[in-house]
Amino acid sequence: MTGTPGDHEDRGRHDGLPRREPLSDDGALDHRARMFIGERDVGRGKGGGRREQAVVPEAEFRSYFGRAVLKTPVWDWKIPAYFFTGGLSAGSALLAAGADLTARPALRRTGRVGALVTLGASTYLLIADLGRPERFHHMLRVAKPTSPMSVGTWILAAYGSVAALAAAPELMPRRLRHTVVGRLLDASGRPATLASAAVAPALASYSAVLLSQTAVPAWHEAHPYLPFVFTGSAAASAGGLGMALVPVREAAPARRFAVCGAALELAASLRMEAGLGLAREAYRTGRAHRLRRASEYLTVGGLACTALLAGRSRAAAVAGGLALMAGGLLQRLGVFEAGVVSTRDPKYATVPQRHRLDRGRPVRSDSR
Repeated sequence: MTGTPGDHEDRGRHDGLPRREPLSDDGALDHRARMFIGERDVGRGKGGGRREQAVVPEAEFRSYFGRAVLKTPVWDWKIPAYFFTGGLSAGSALLAAGADLTARPALRRTGRVGALVTLGASTYLLIADLGRPERFHHMLRVAKPTSPMSVGTWILAAYGSVAALAAAPELMPRRLRHTVVGRLLDASGRPATLASAAVAPALASYSAVLLSQTAVPAWHEAHPYLPFVFTGSAAASAGGLGMALVPVREAAPARRFAVCGAALELAASLRMEAGLGLAREAYRTGRAHRLRRASEYLTVGGLACTALLAGRSRAAAVAGGLALMAGGLLQRLGVFEAGVVSTRDPKYATVPQRHRLDRGRPVRSDSR
């Protein structure tokens, strides 16, 4: 039997049989088959086809039911306090070296003893966070140049030995000064001070490298800026300690050191906020914003007090020094808090990855 395709379809309907649907989506009668076509030409006539809007919206790239895709750091306040005291110790060692070379005994003593005391506090905070003292010893069993934590452990150990040797002449009892041991310790004071000053920049900045090499978005995205923020803060805090404990007439190097460090910290902090992408929100909202804003106010106030009044007033020197140290501590607490917040919201991890994919770049921001 012959006939047109329309005749066959009509007979199928008249016979009570279901009509066979065309294989092409262009002629599909089932709306569920059409809904995935998207916006496309569906007509085949000479006059062109009409356009159809997609029914399914474009997927939003976030995470599984909005859950966090990164683990929140298990660290608490002891780690940013450890970073602060370590930076303060490093800056004090640099000040002690300069004071030793320029014959400023009061500033030298403050720098040497301050470097050792703050290093002891830093080590205590680290061990307290680790939970057991032997864990710090176990970290020294491995030297891995590609691990910032391993490198930092060895920097801390190397710095600690020479910092202790540098402070020994200042803490030695008088009855031992004229003994053989006393003379040896006194002779080793300057070489040990210079050695600790040589390691100090690494100690002041390695904590920033440690943070920026993690997967935490707010820390990792800030890797070009964090070393400058932490190093400047360390210099400002060490200068503040020297100003607070050394007589005004001998504290001029501490004041200059504090001014330079505070200026670097403020400039790097502002540049960091301006240079970040989505992670900027973690620094500009919530508790992290309040901590860093308080740090900025204290640092600016301490900088002004140091530059204008500390050279003439002992009270102003103490106030400016304390403000700079408090600002340095709050700076690290604010950076730490921003990192924690950025792991709790999946957008800080997934949205930048999607943007990099859309631009044809690797998913990891540090890939080449």
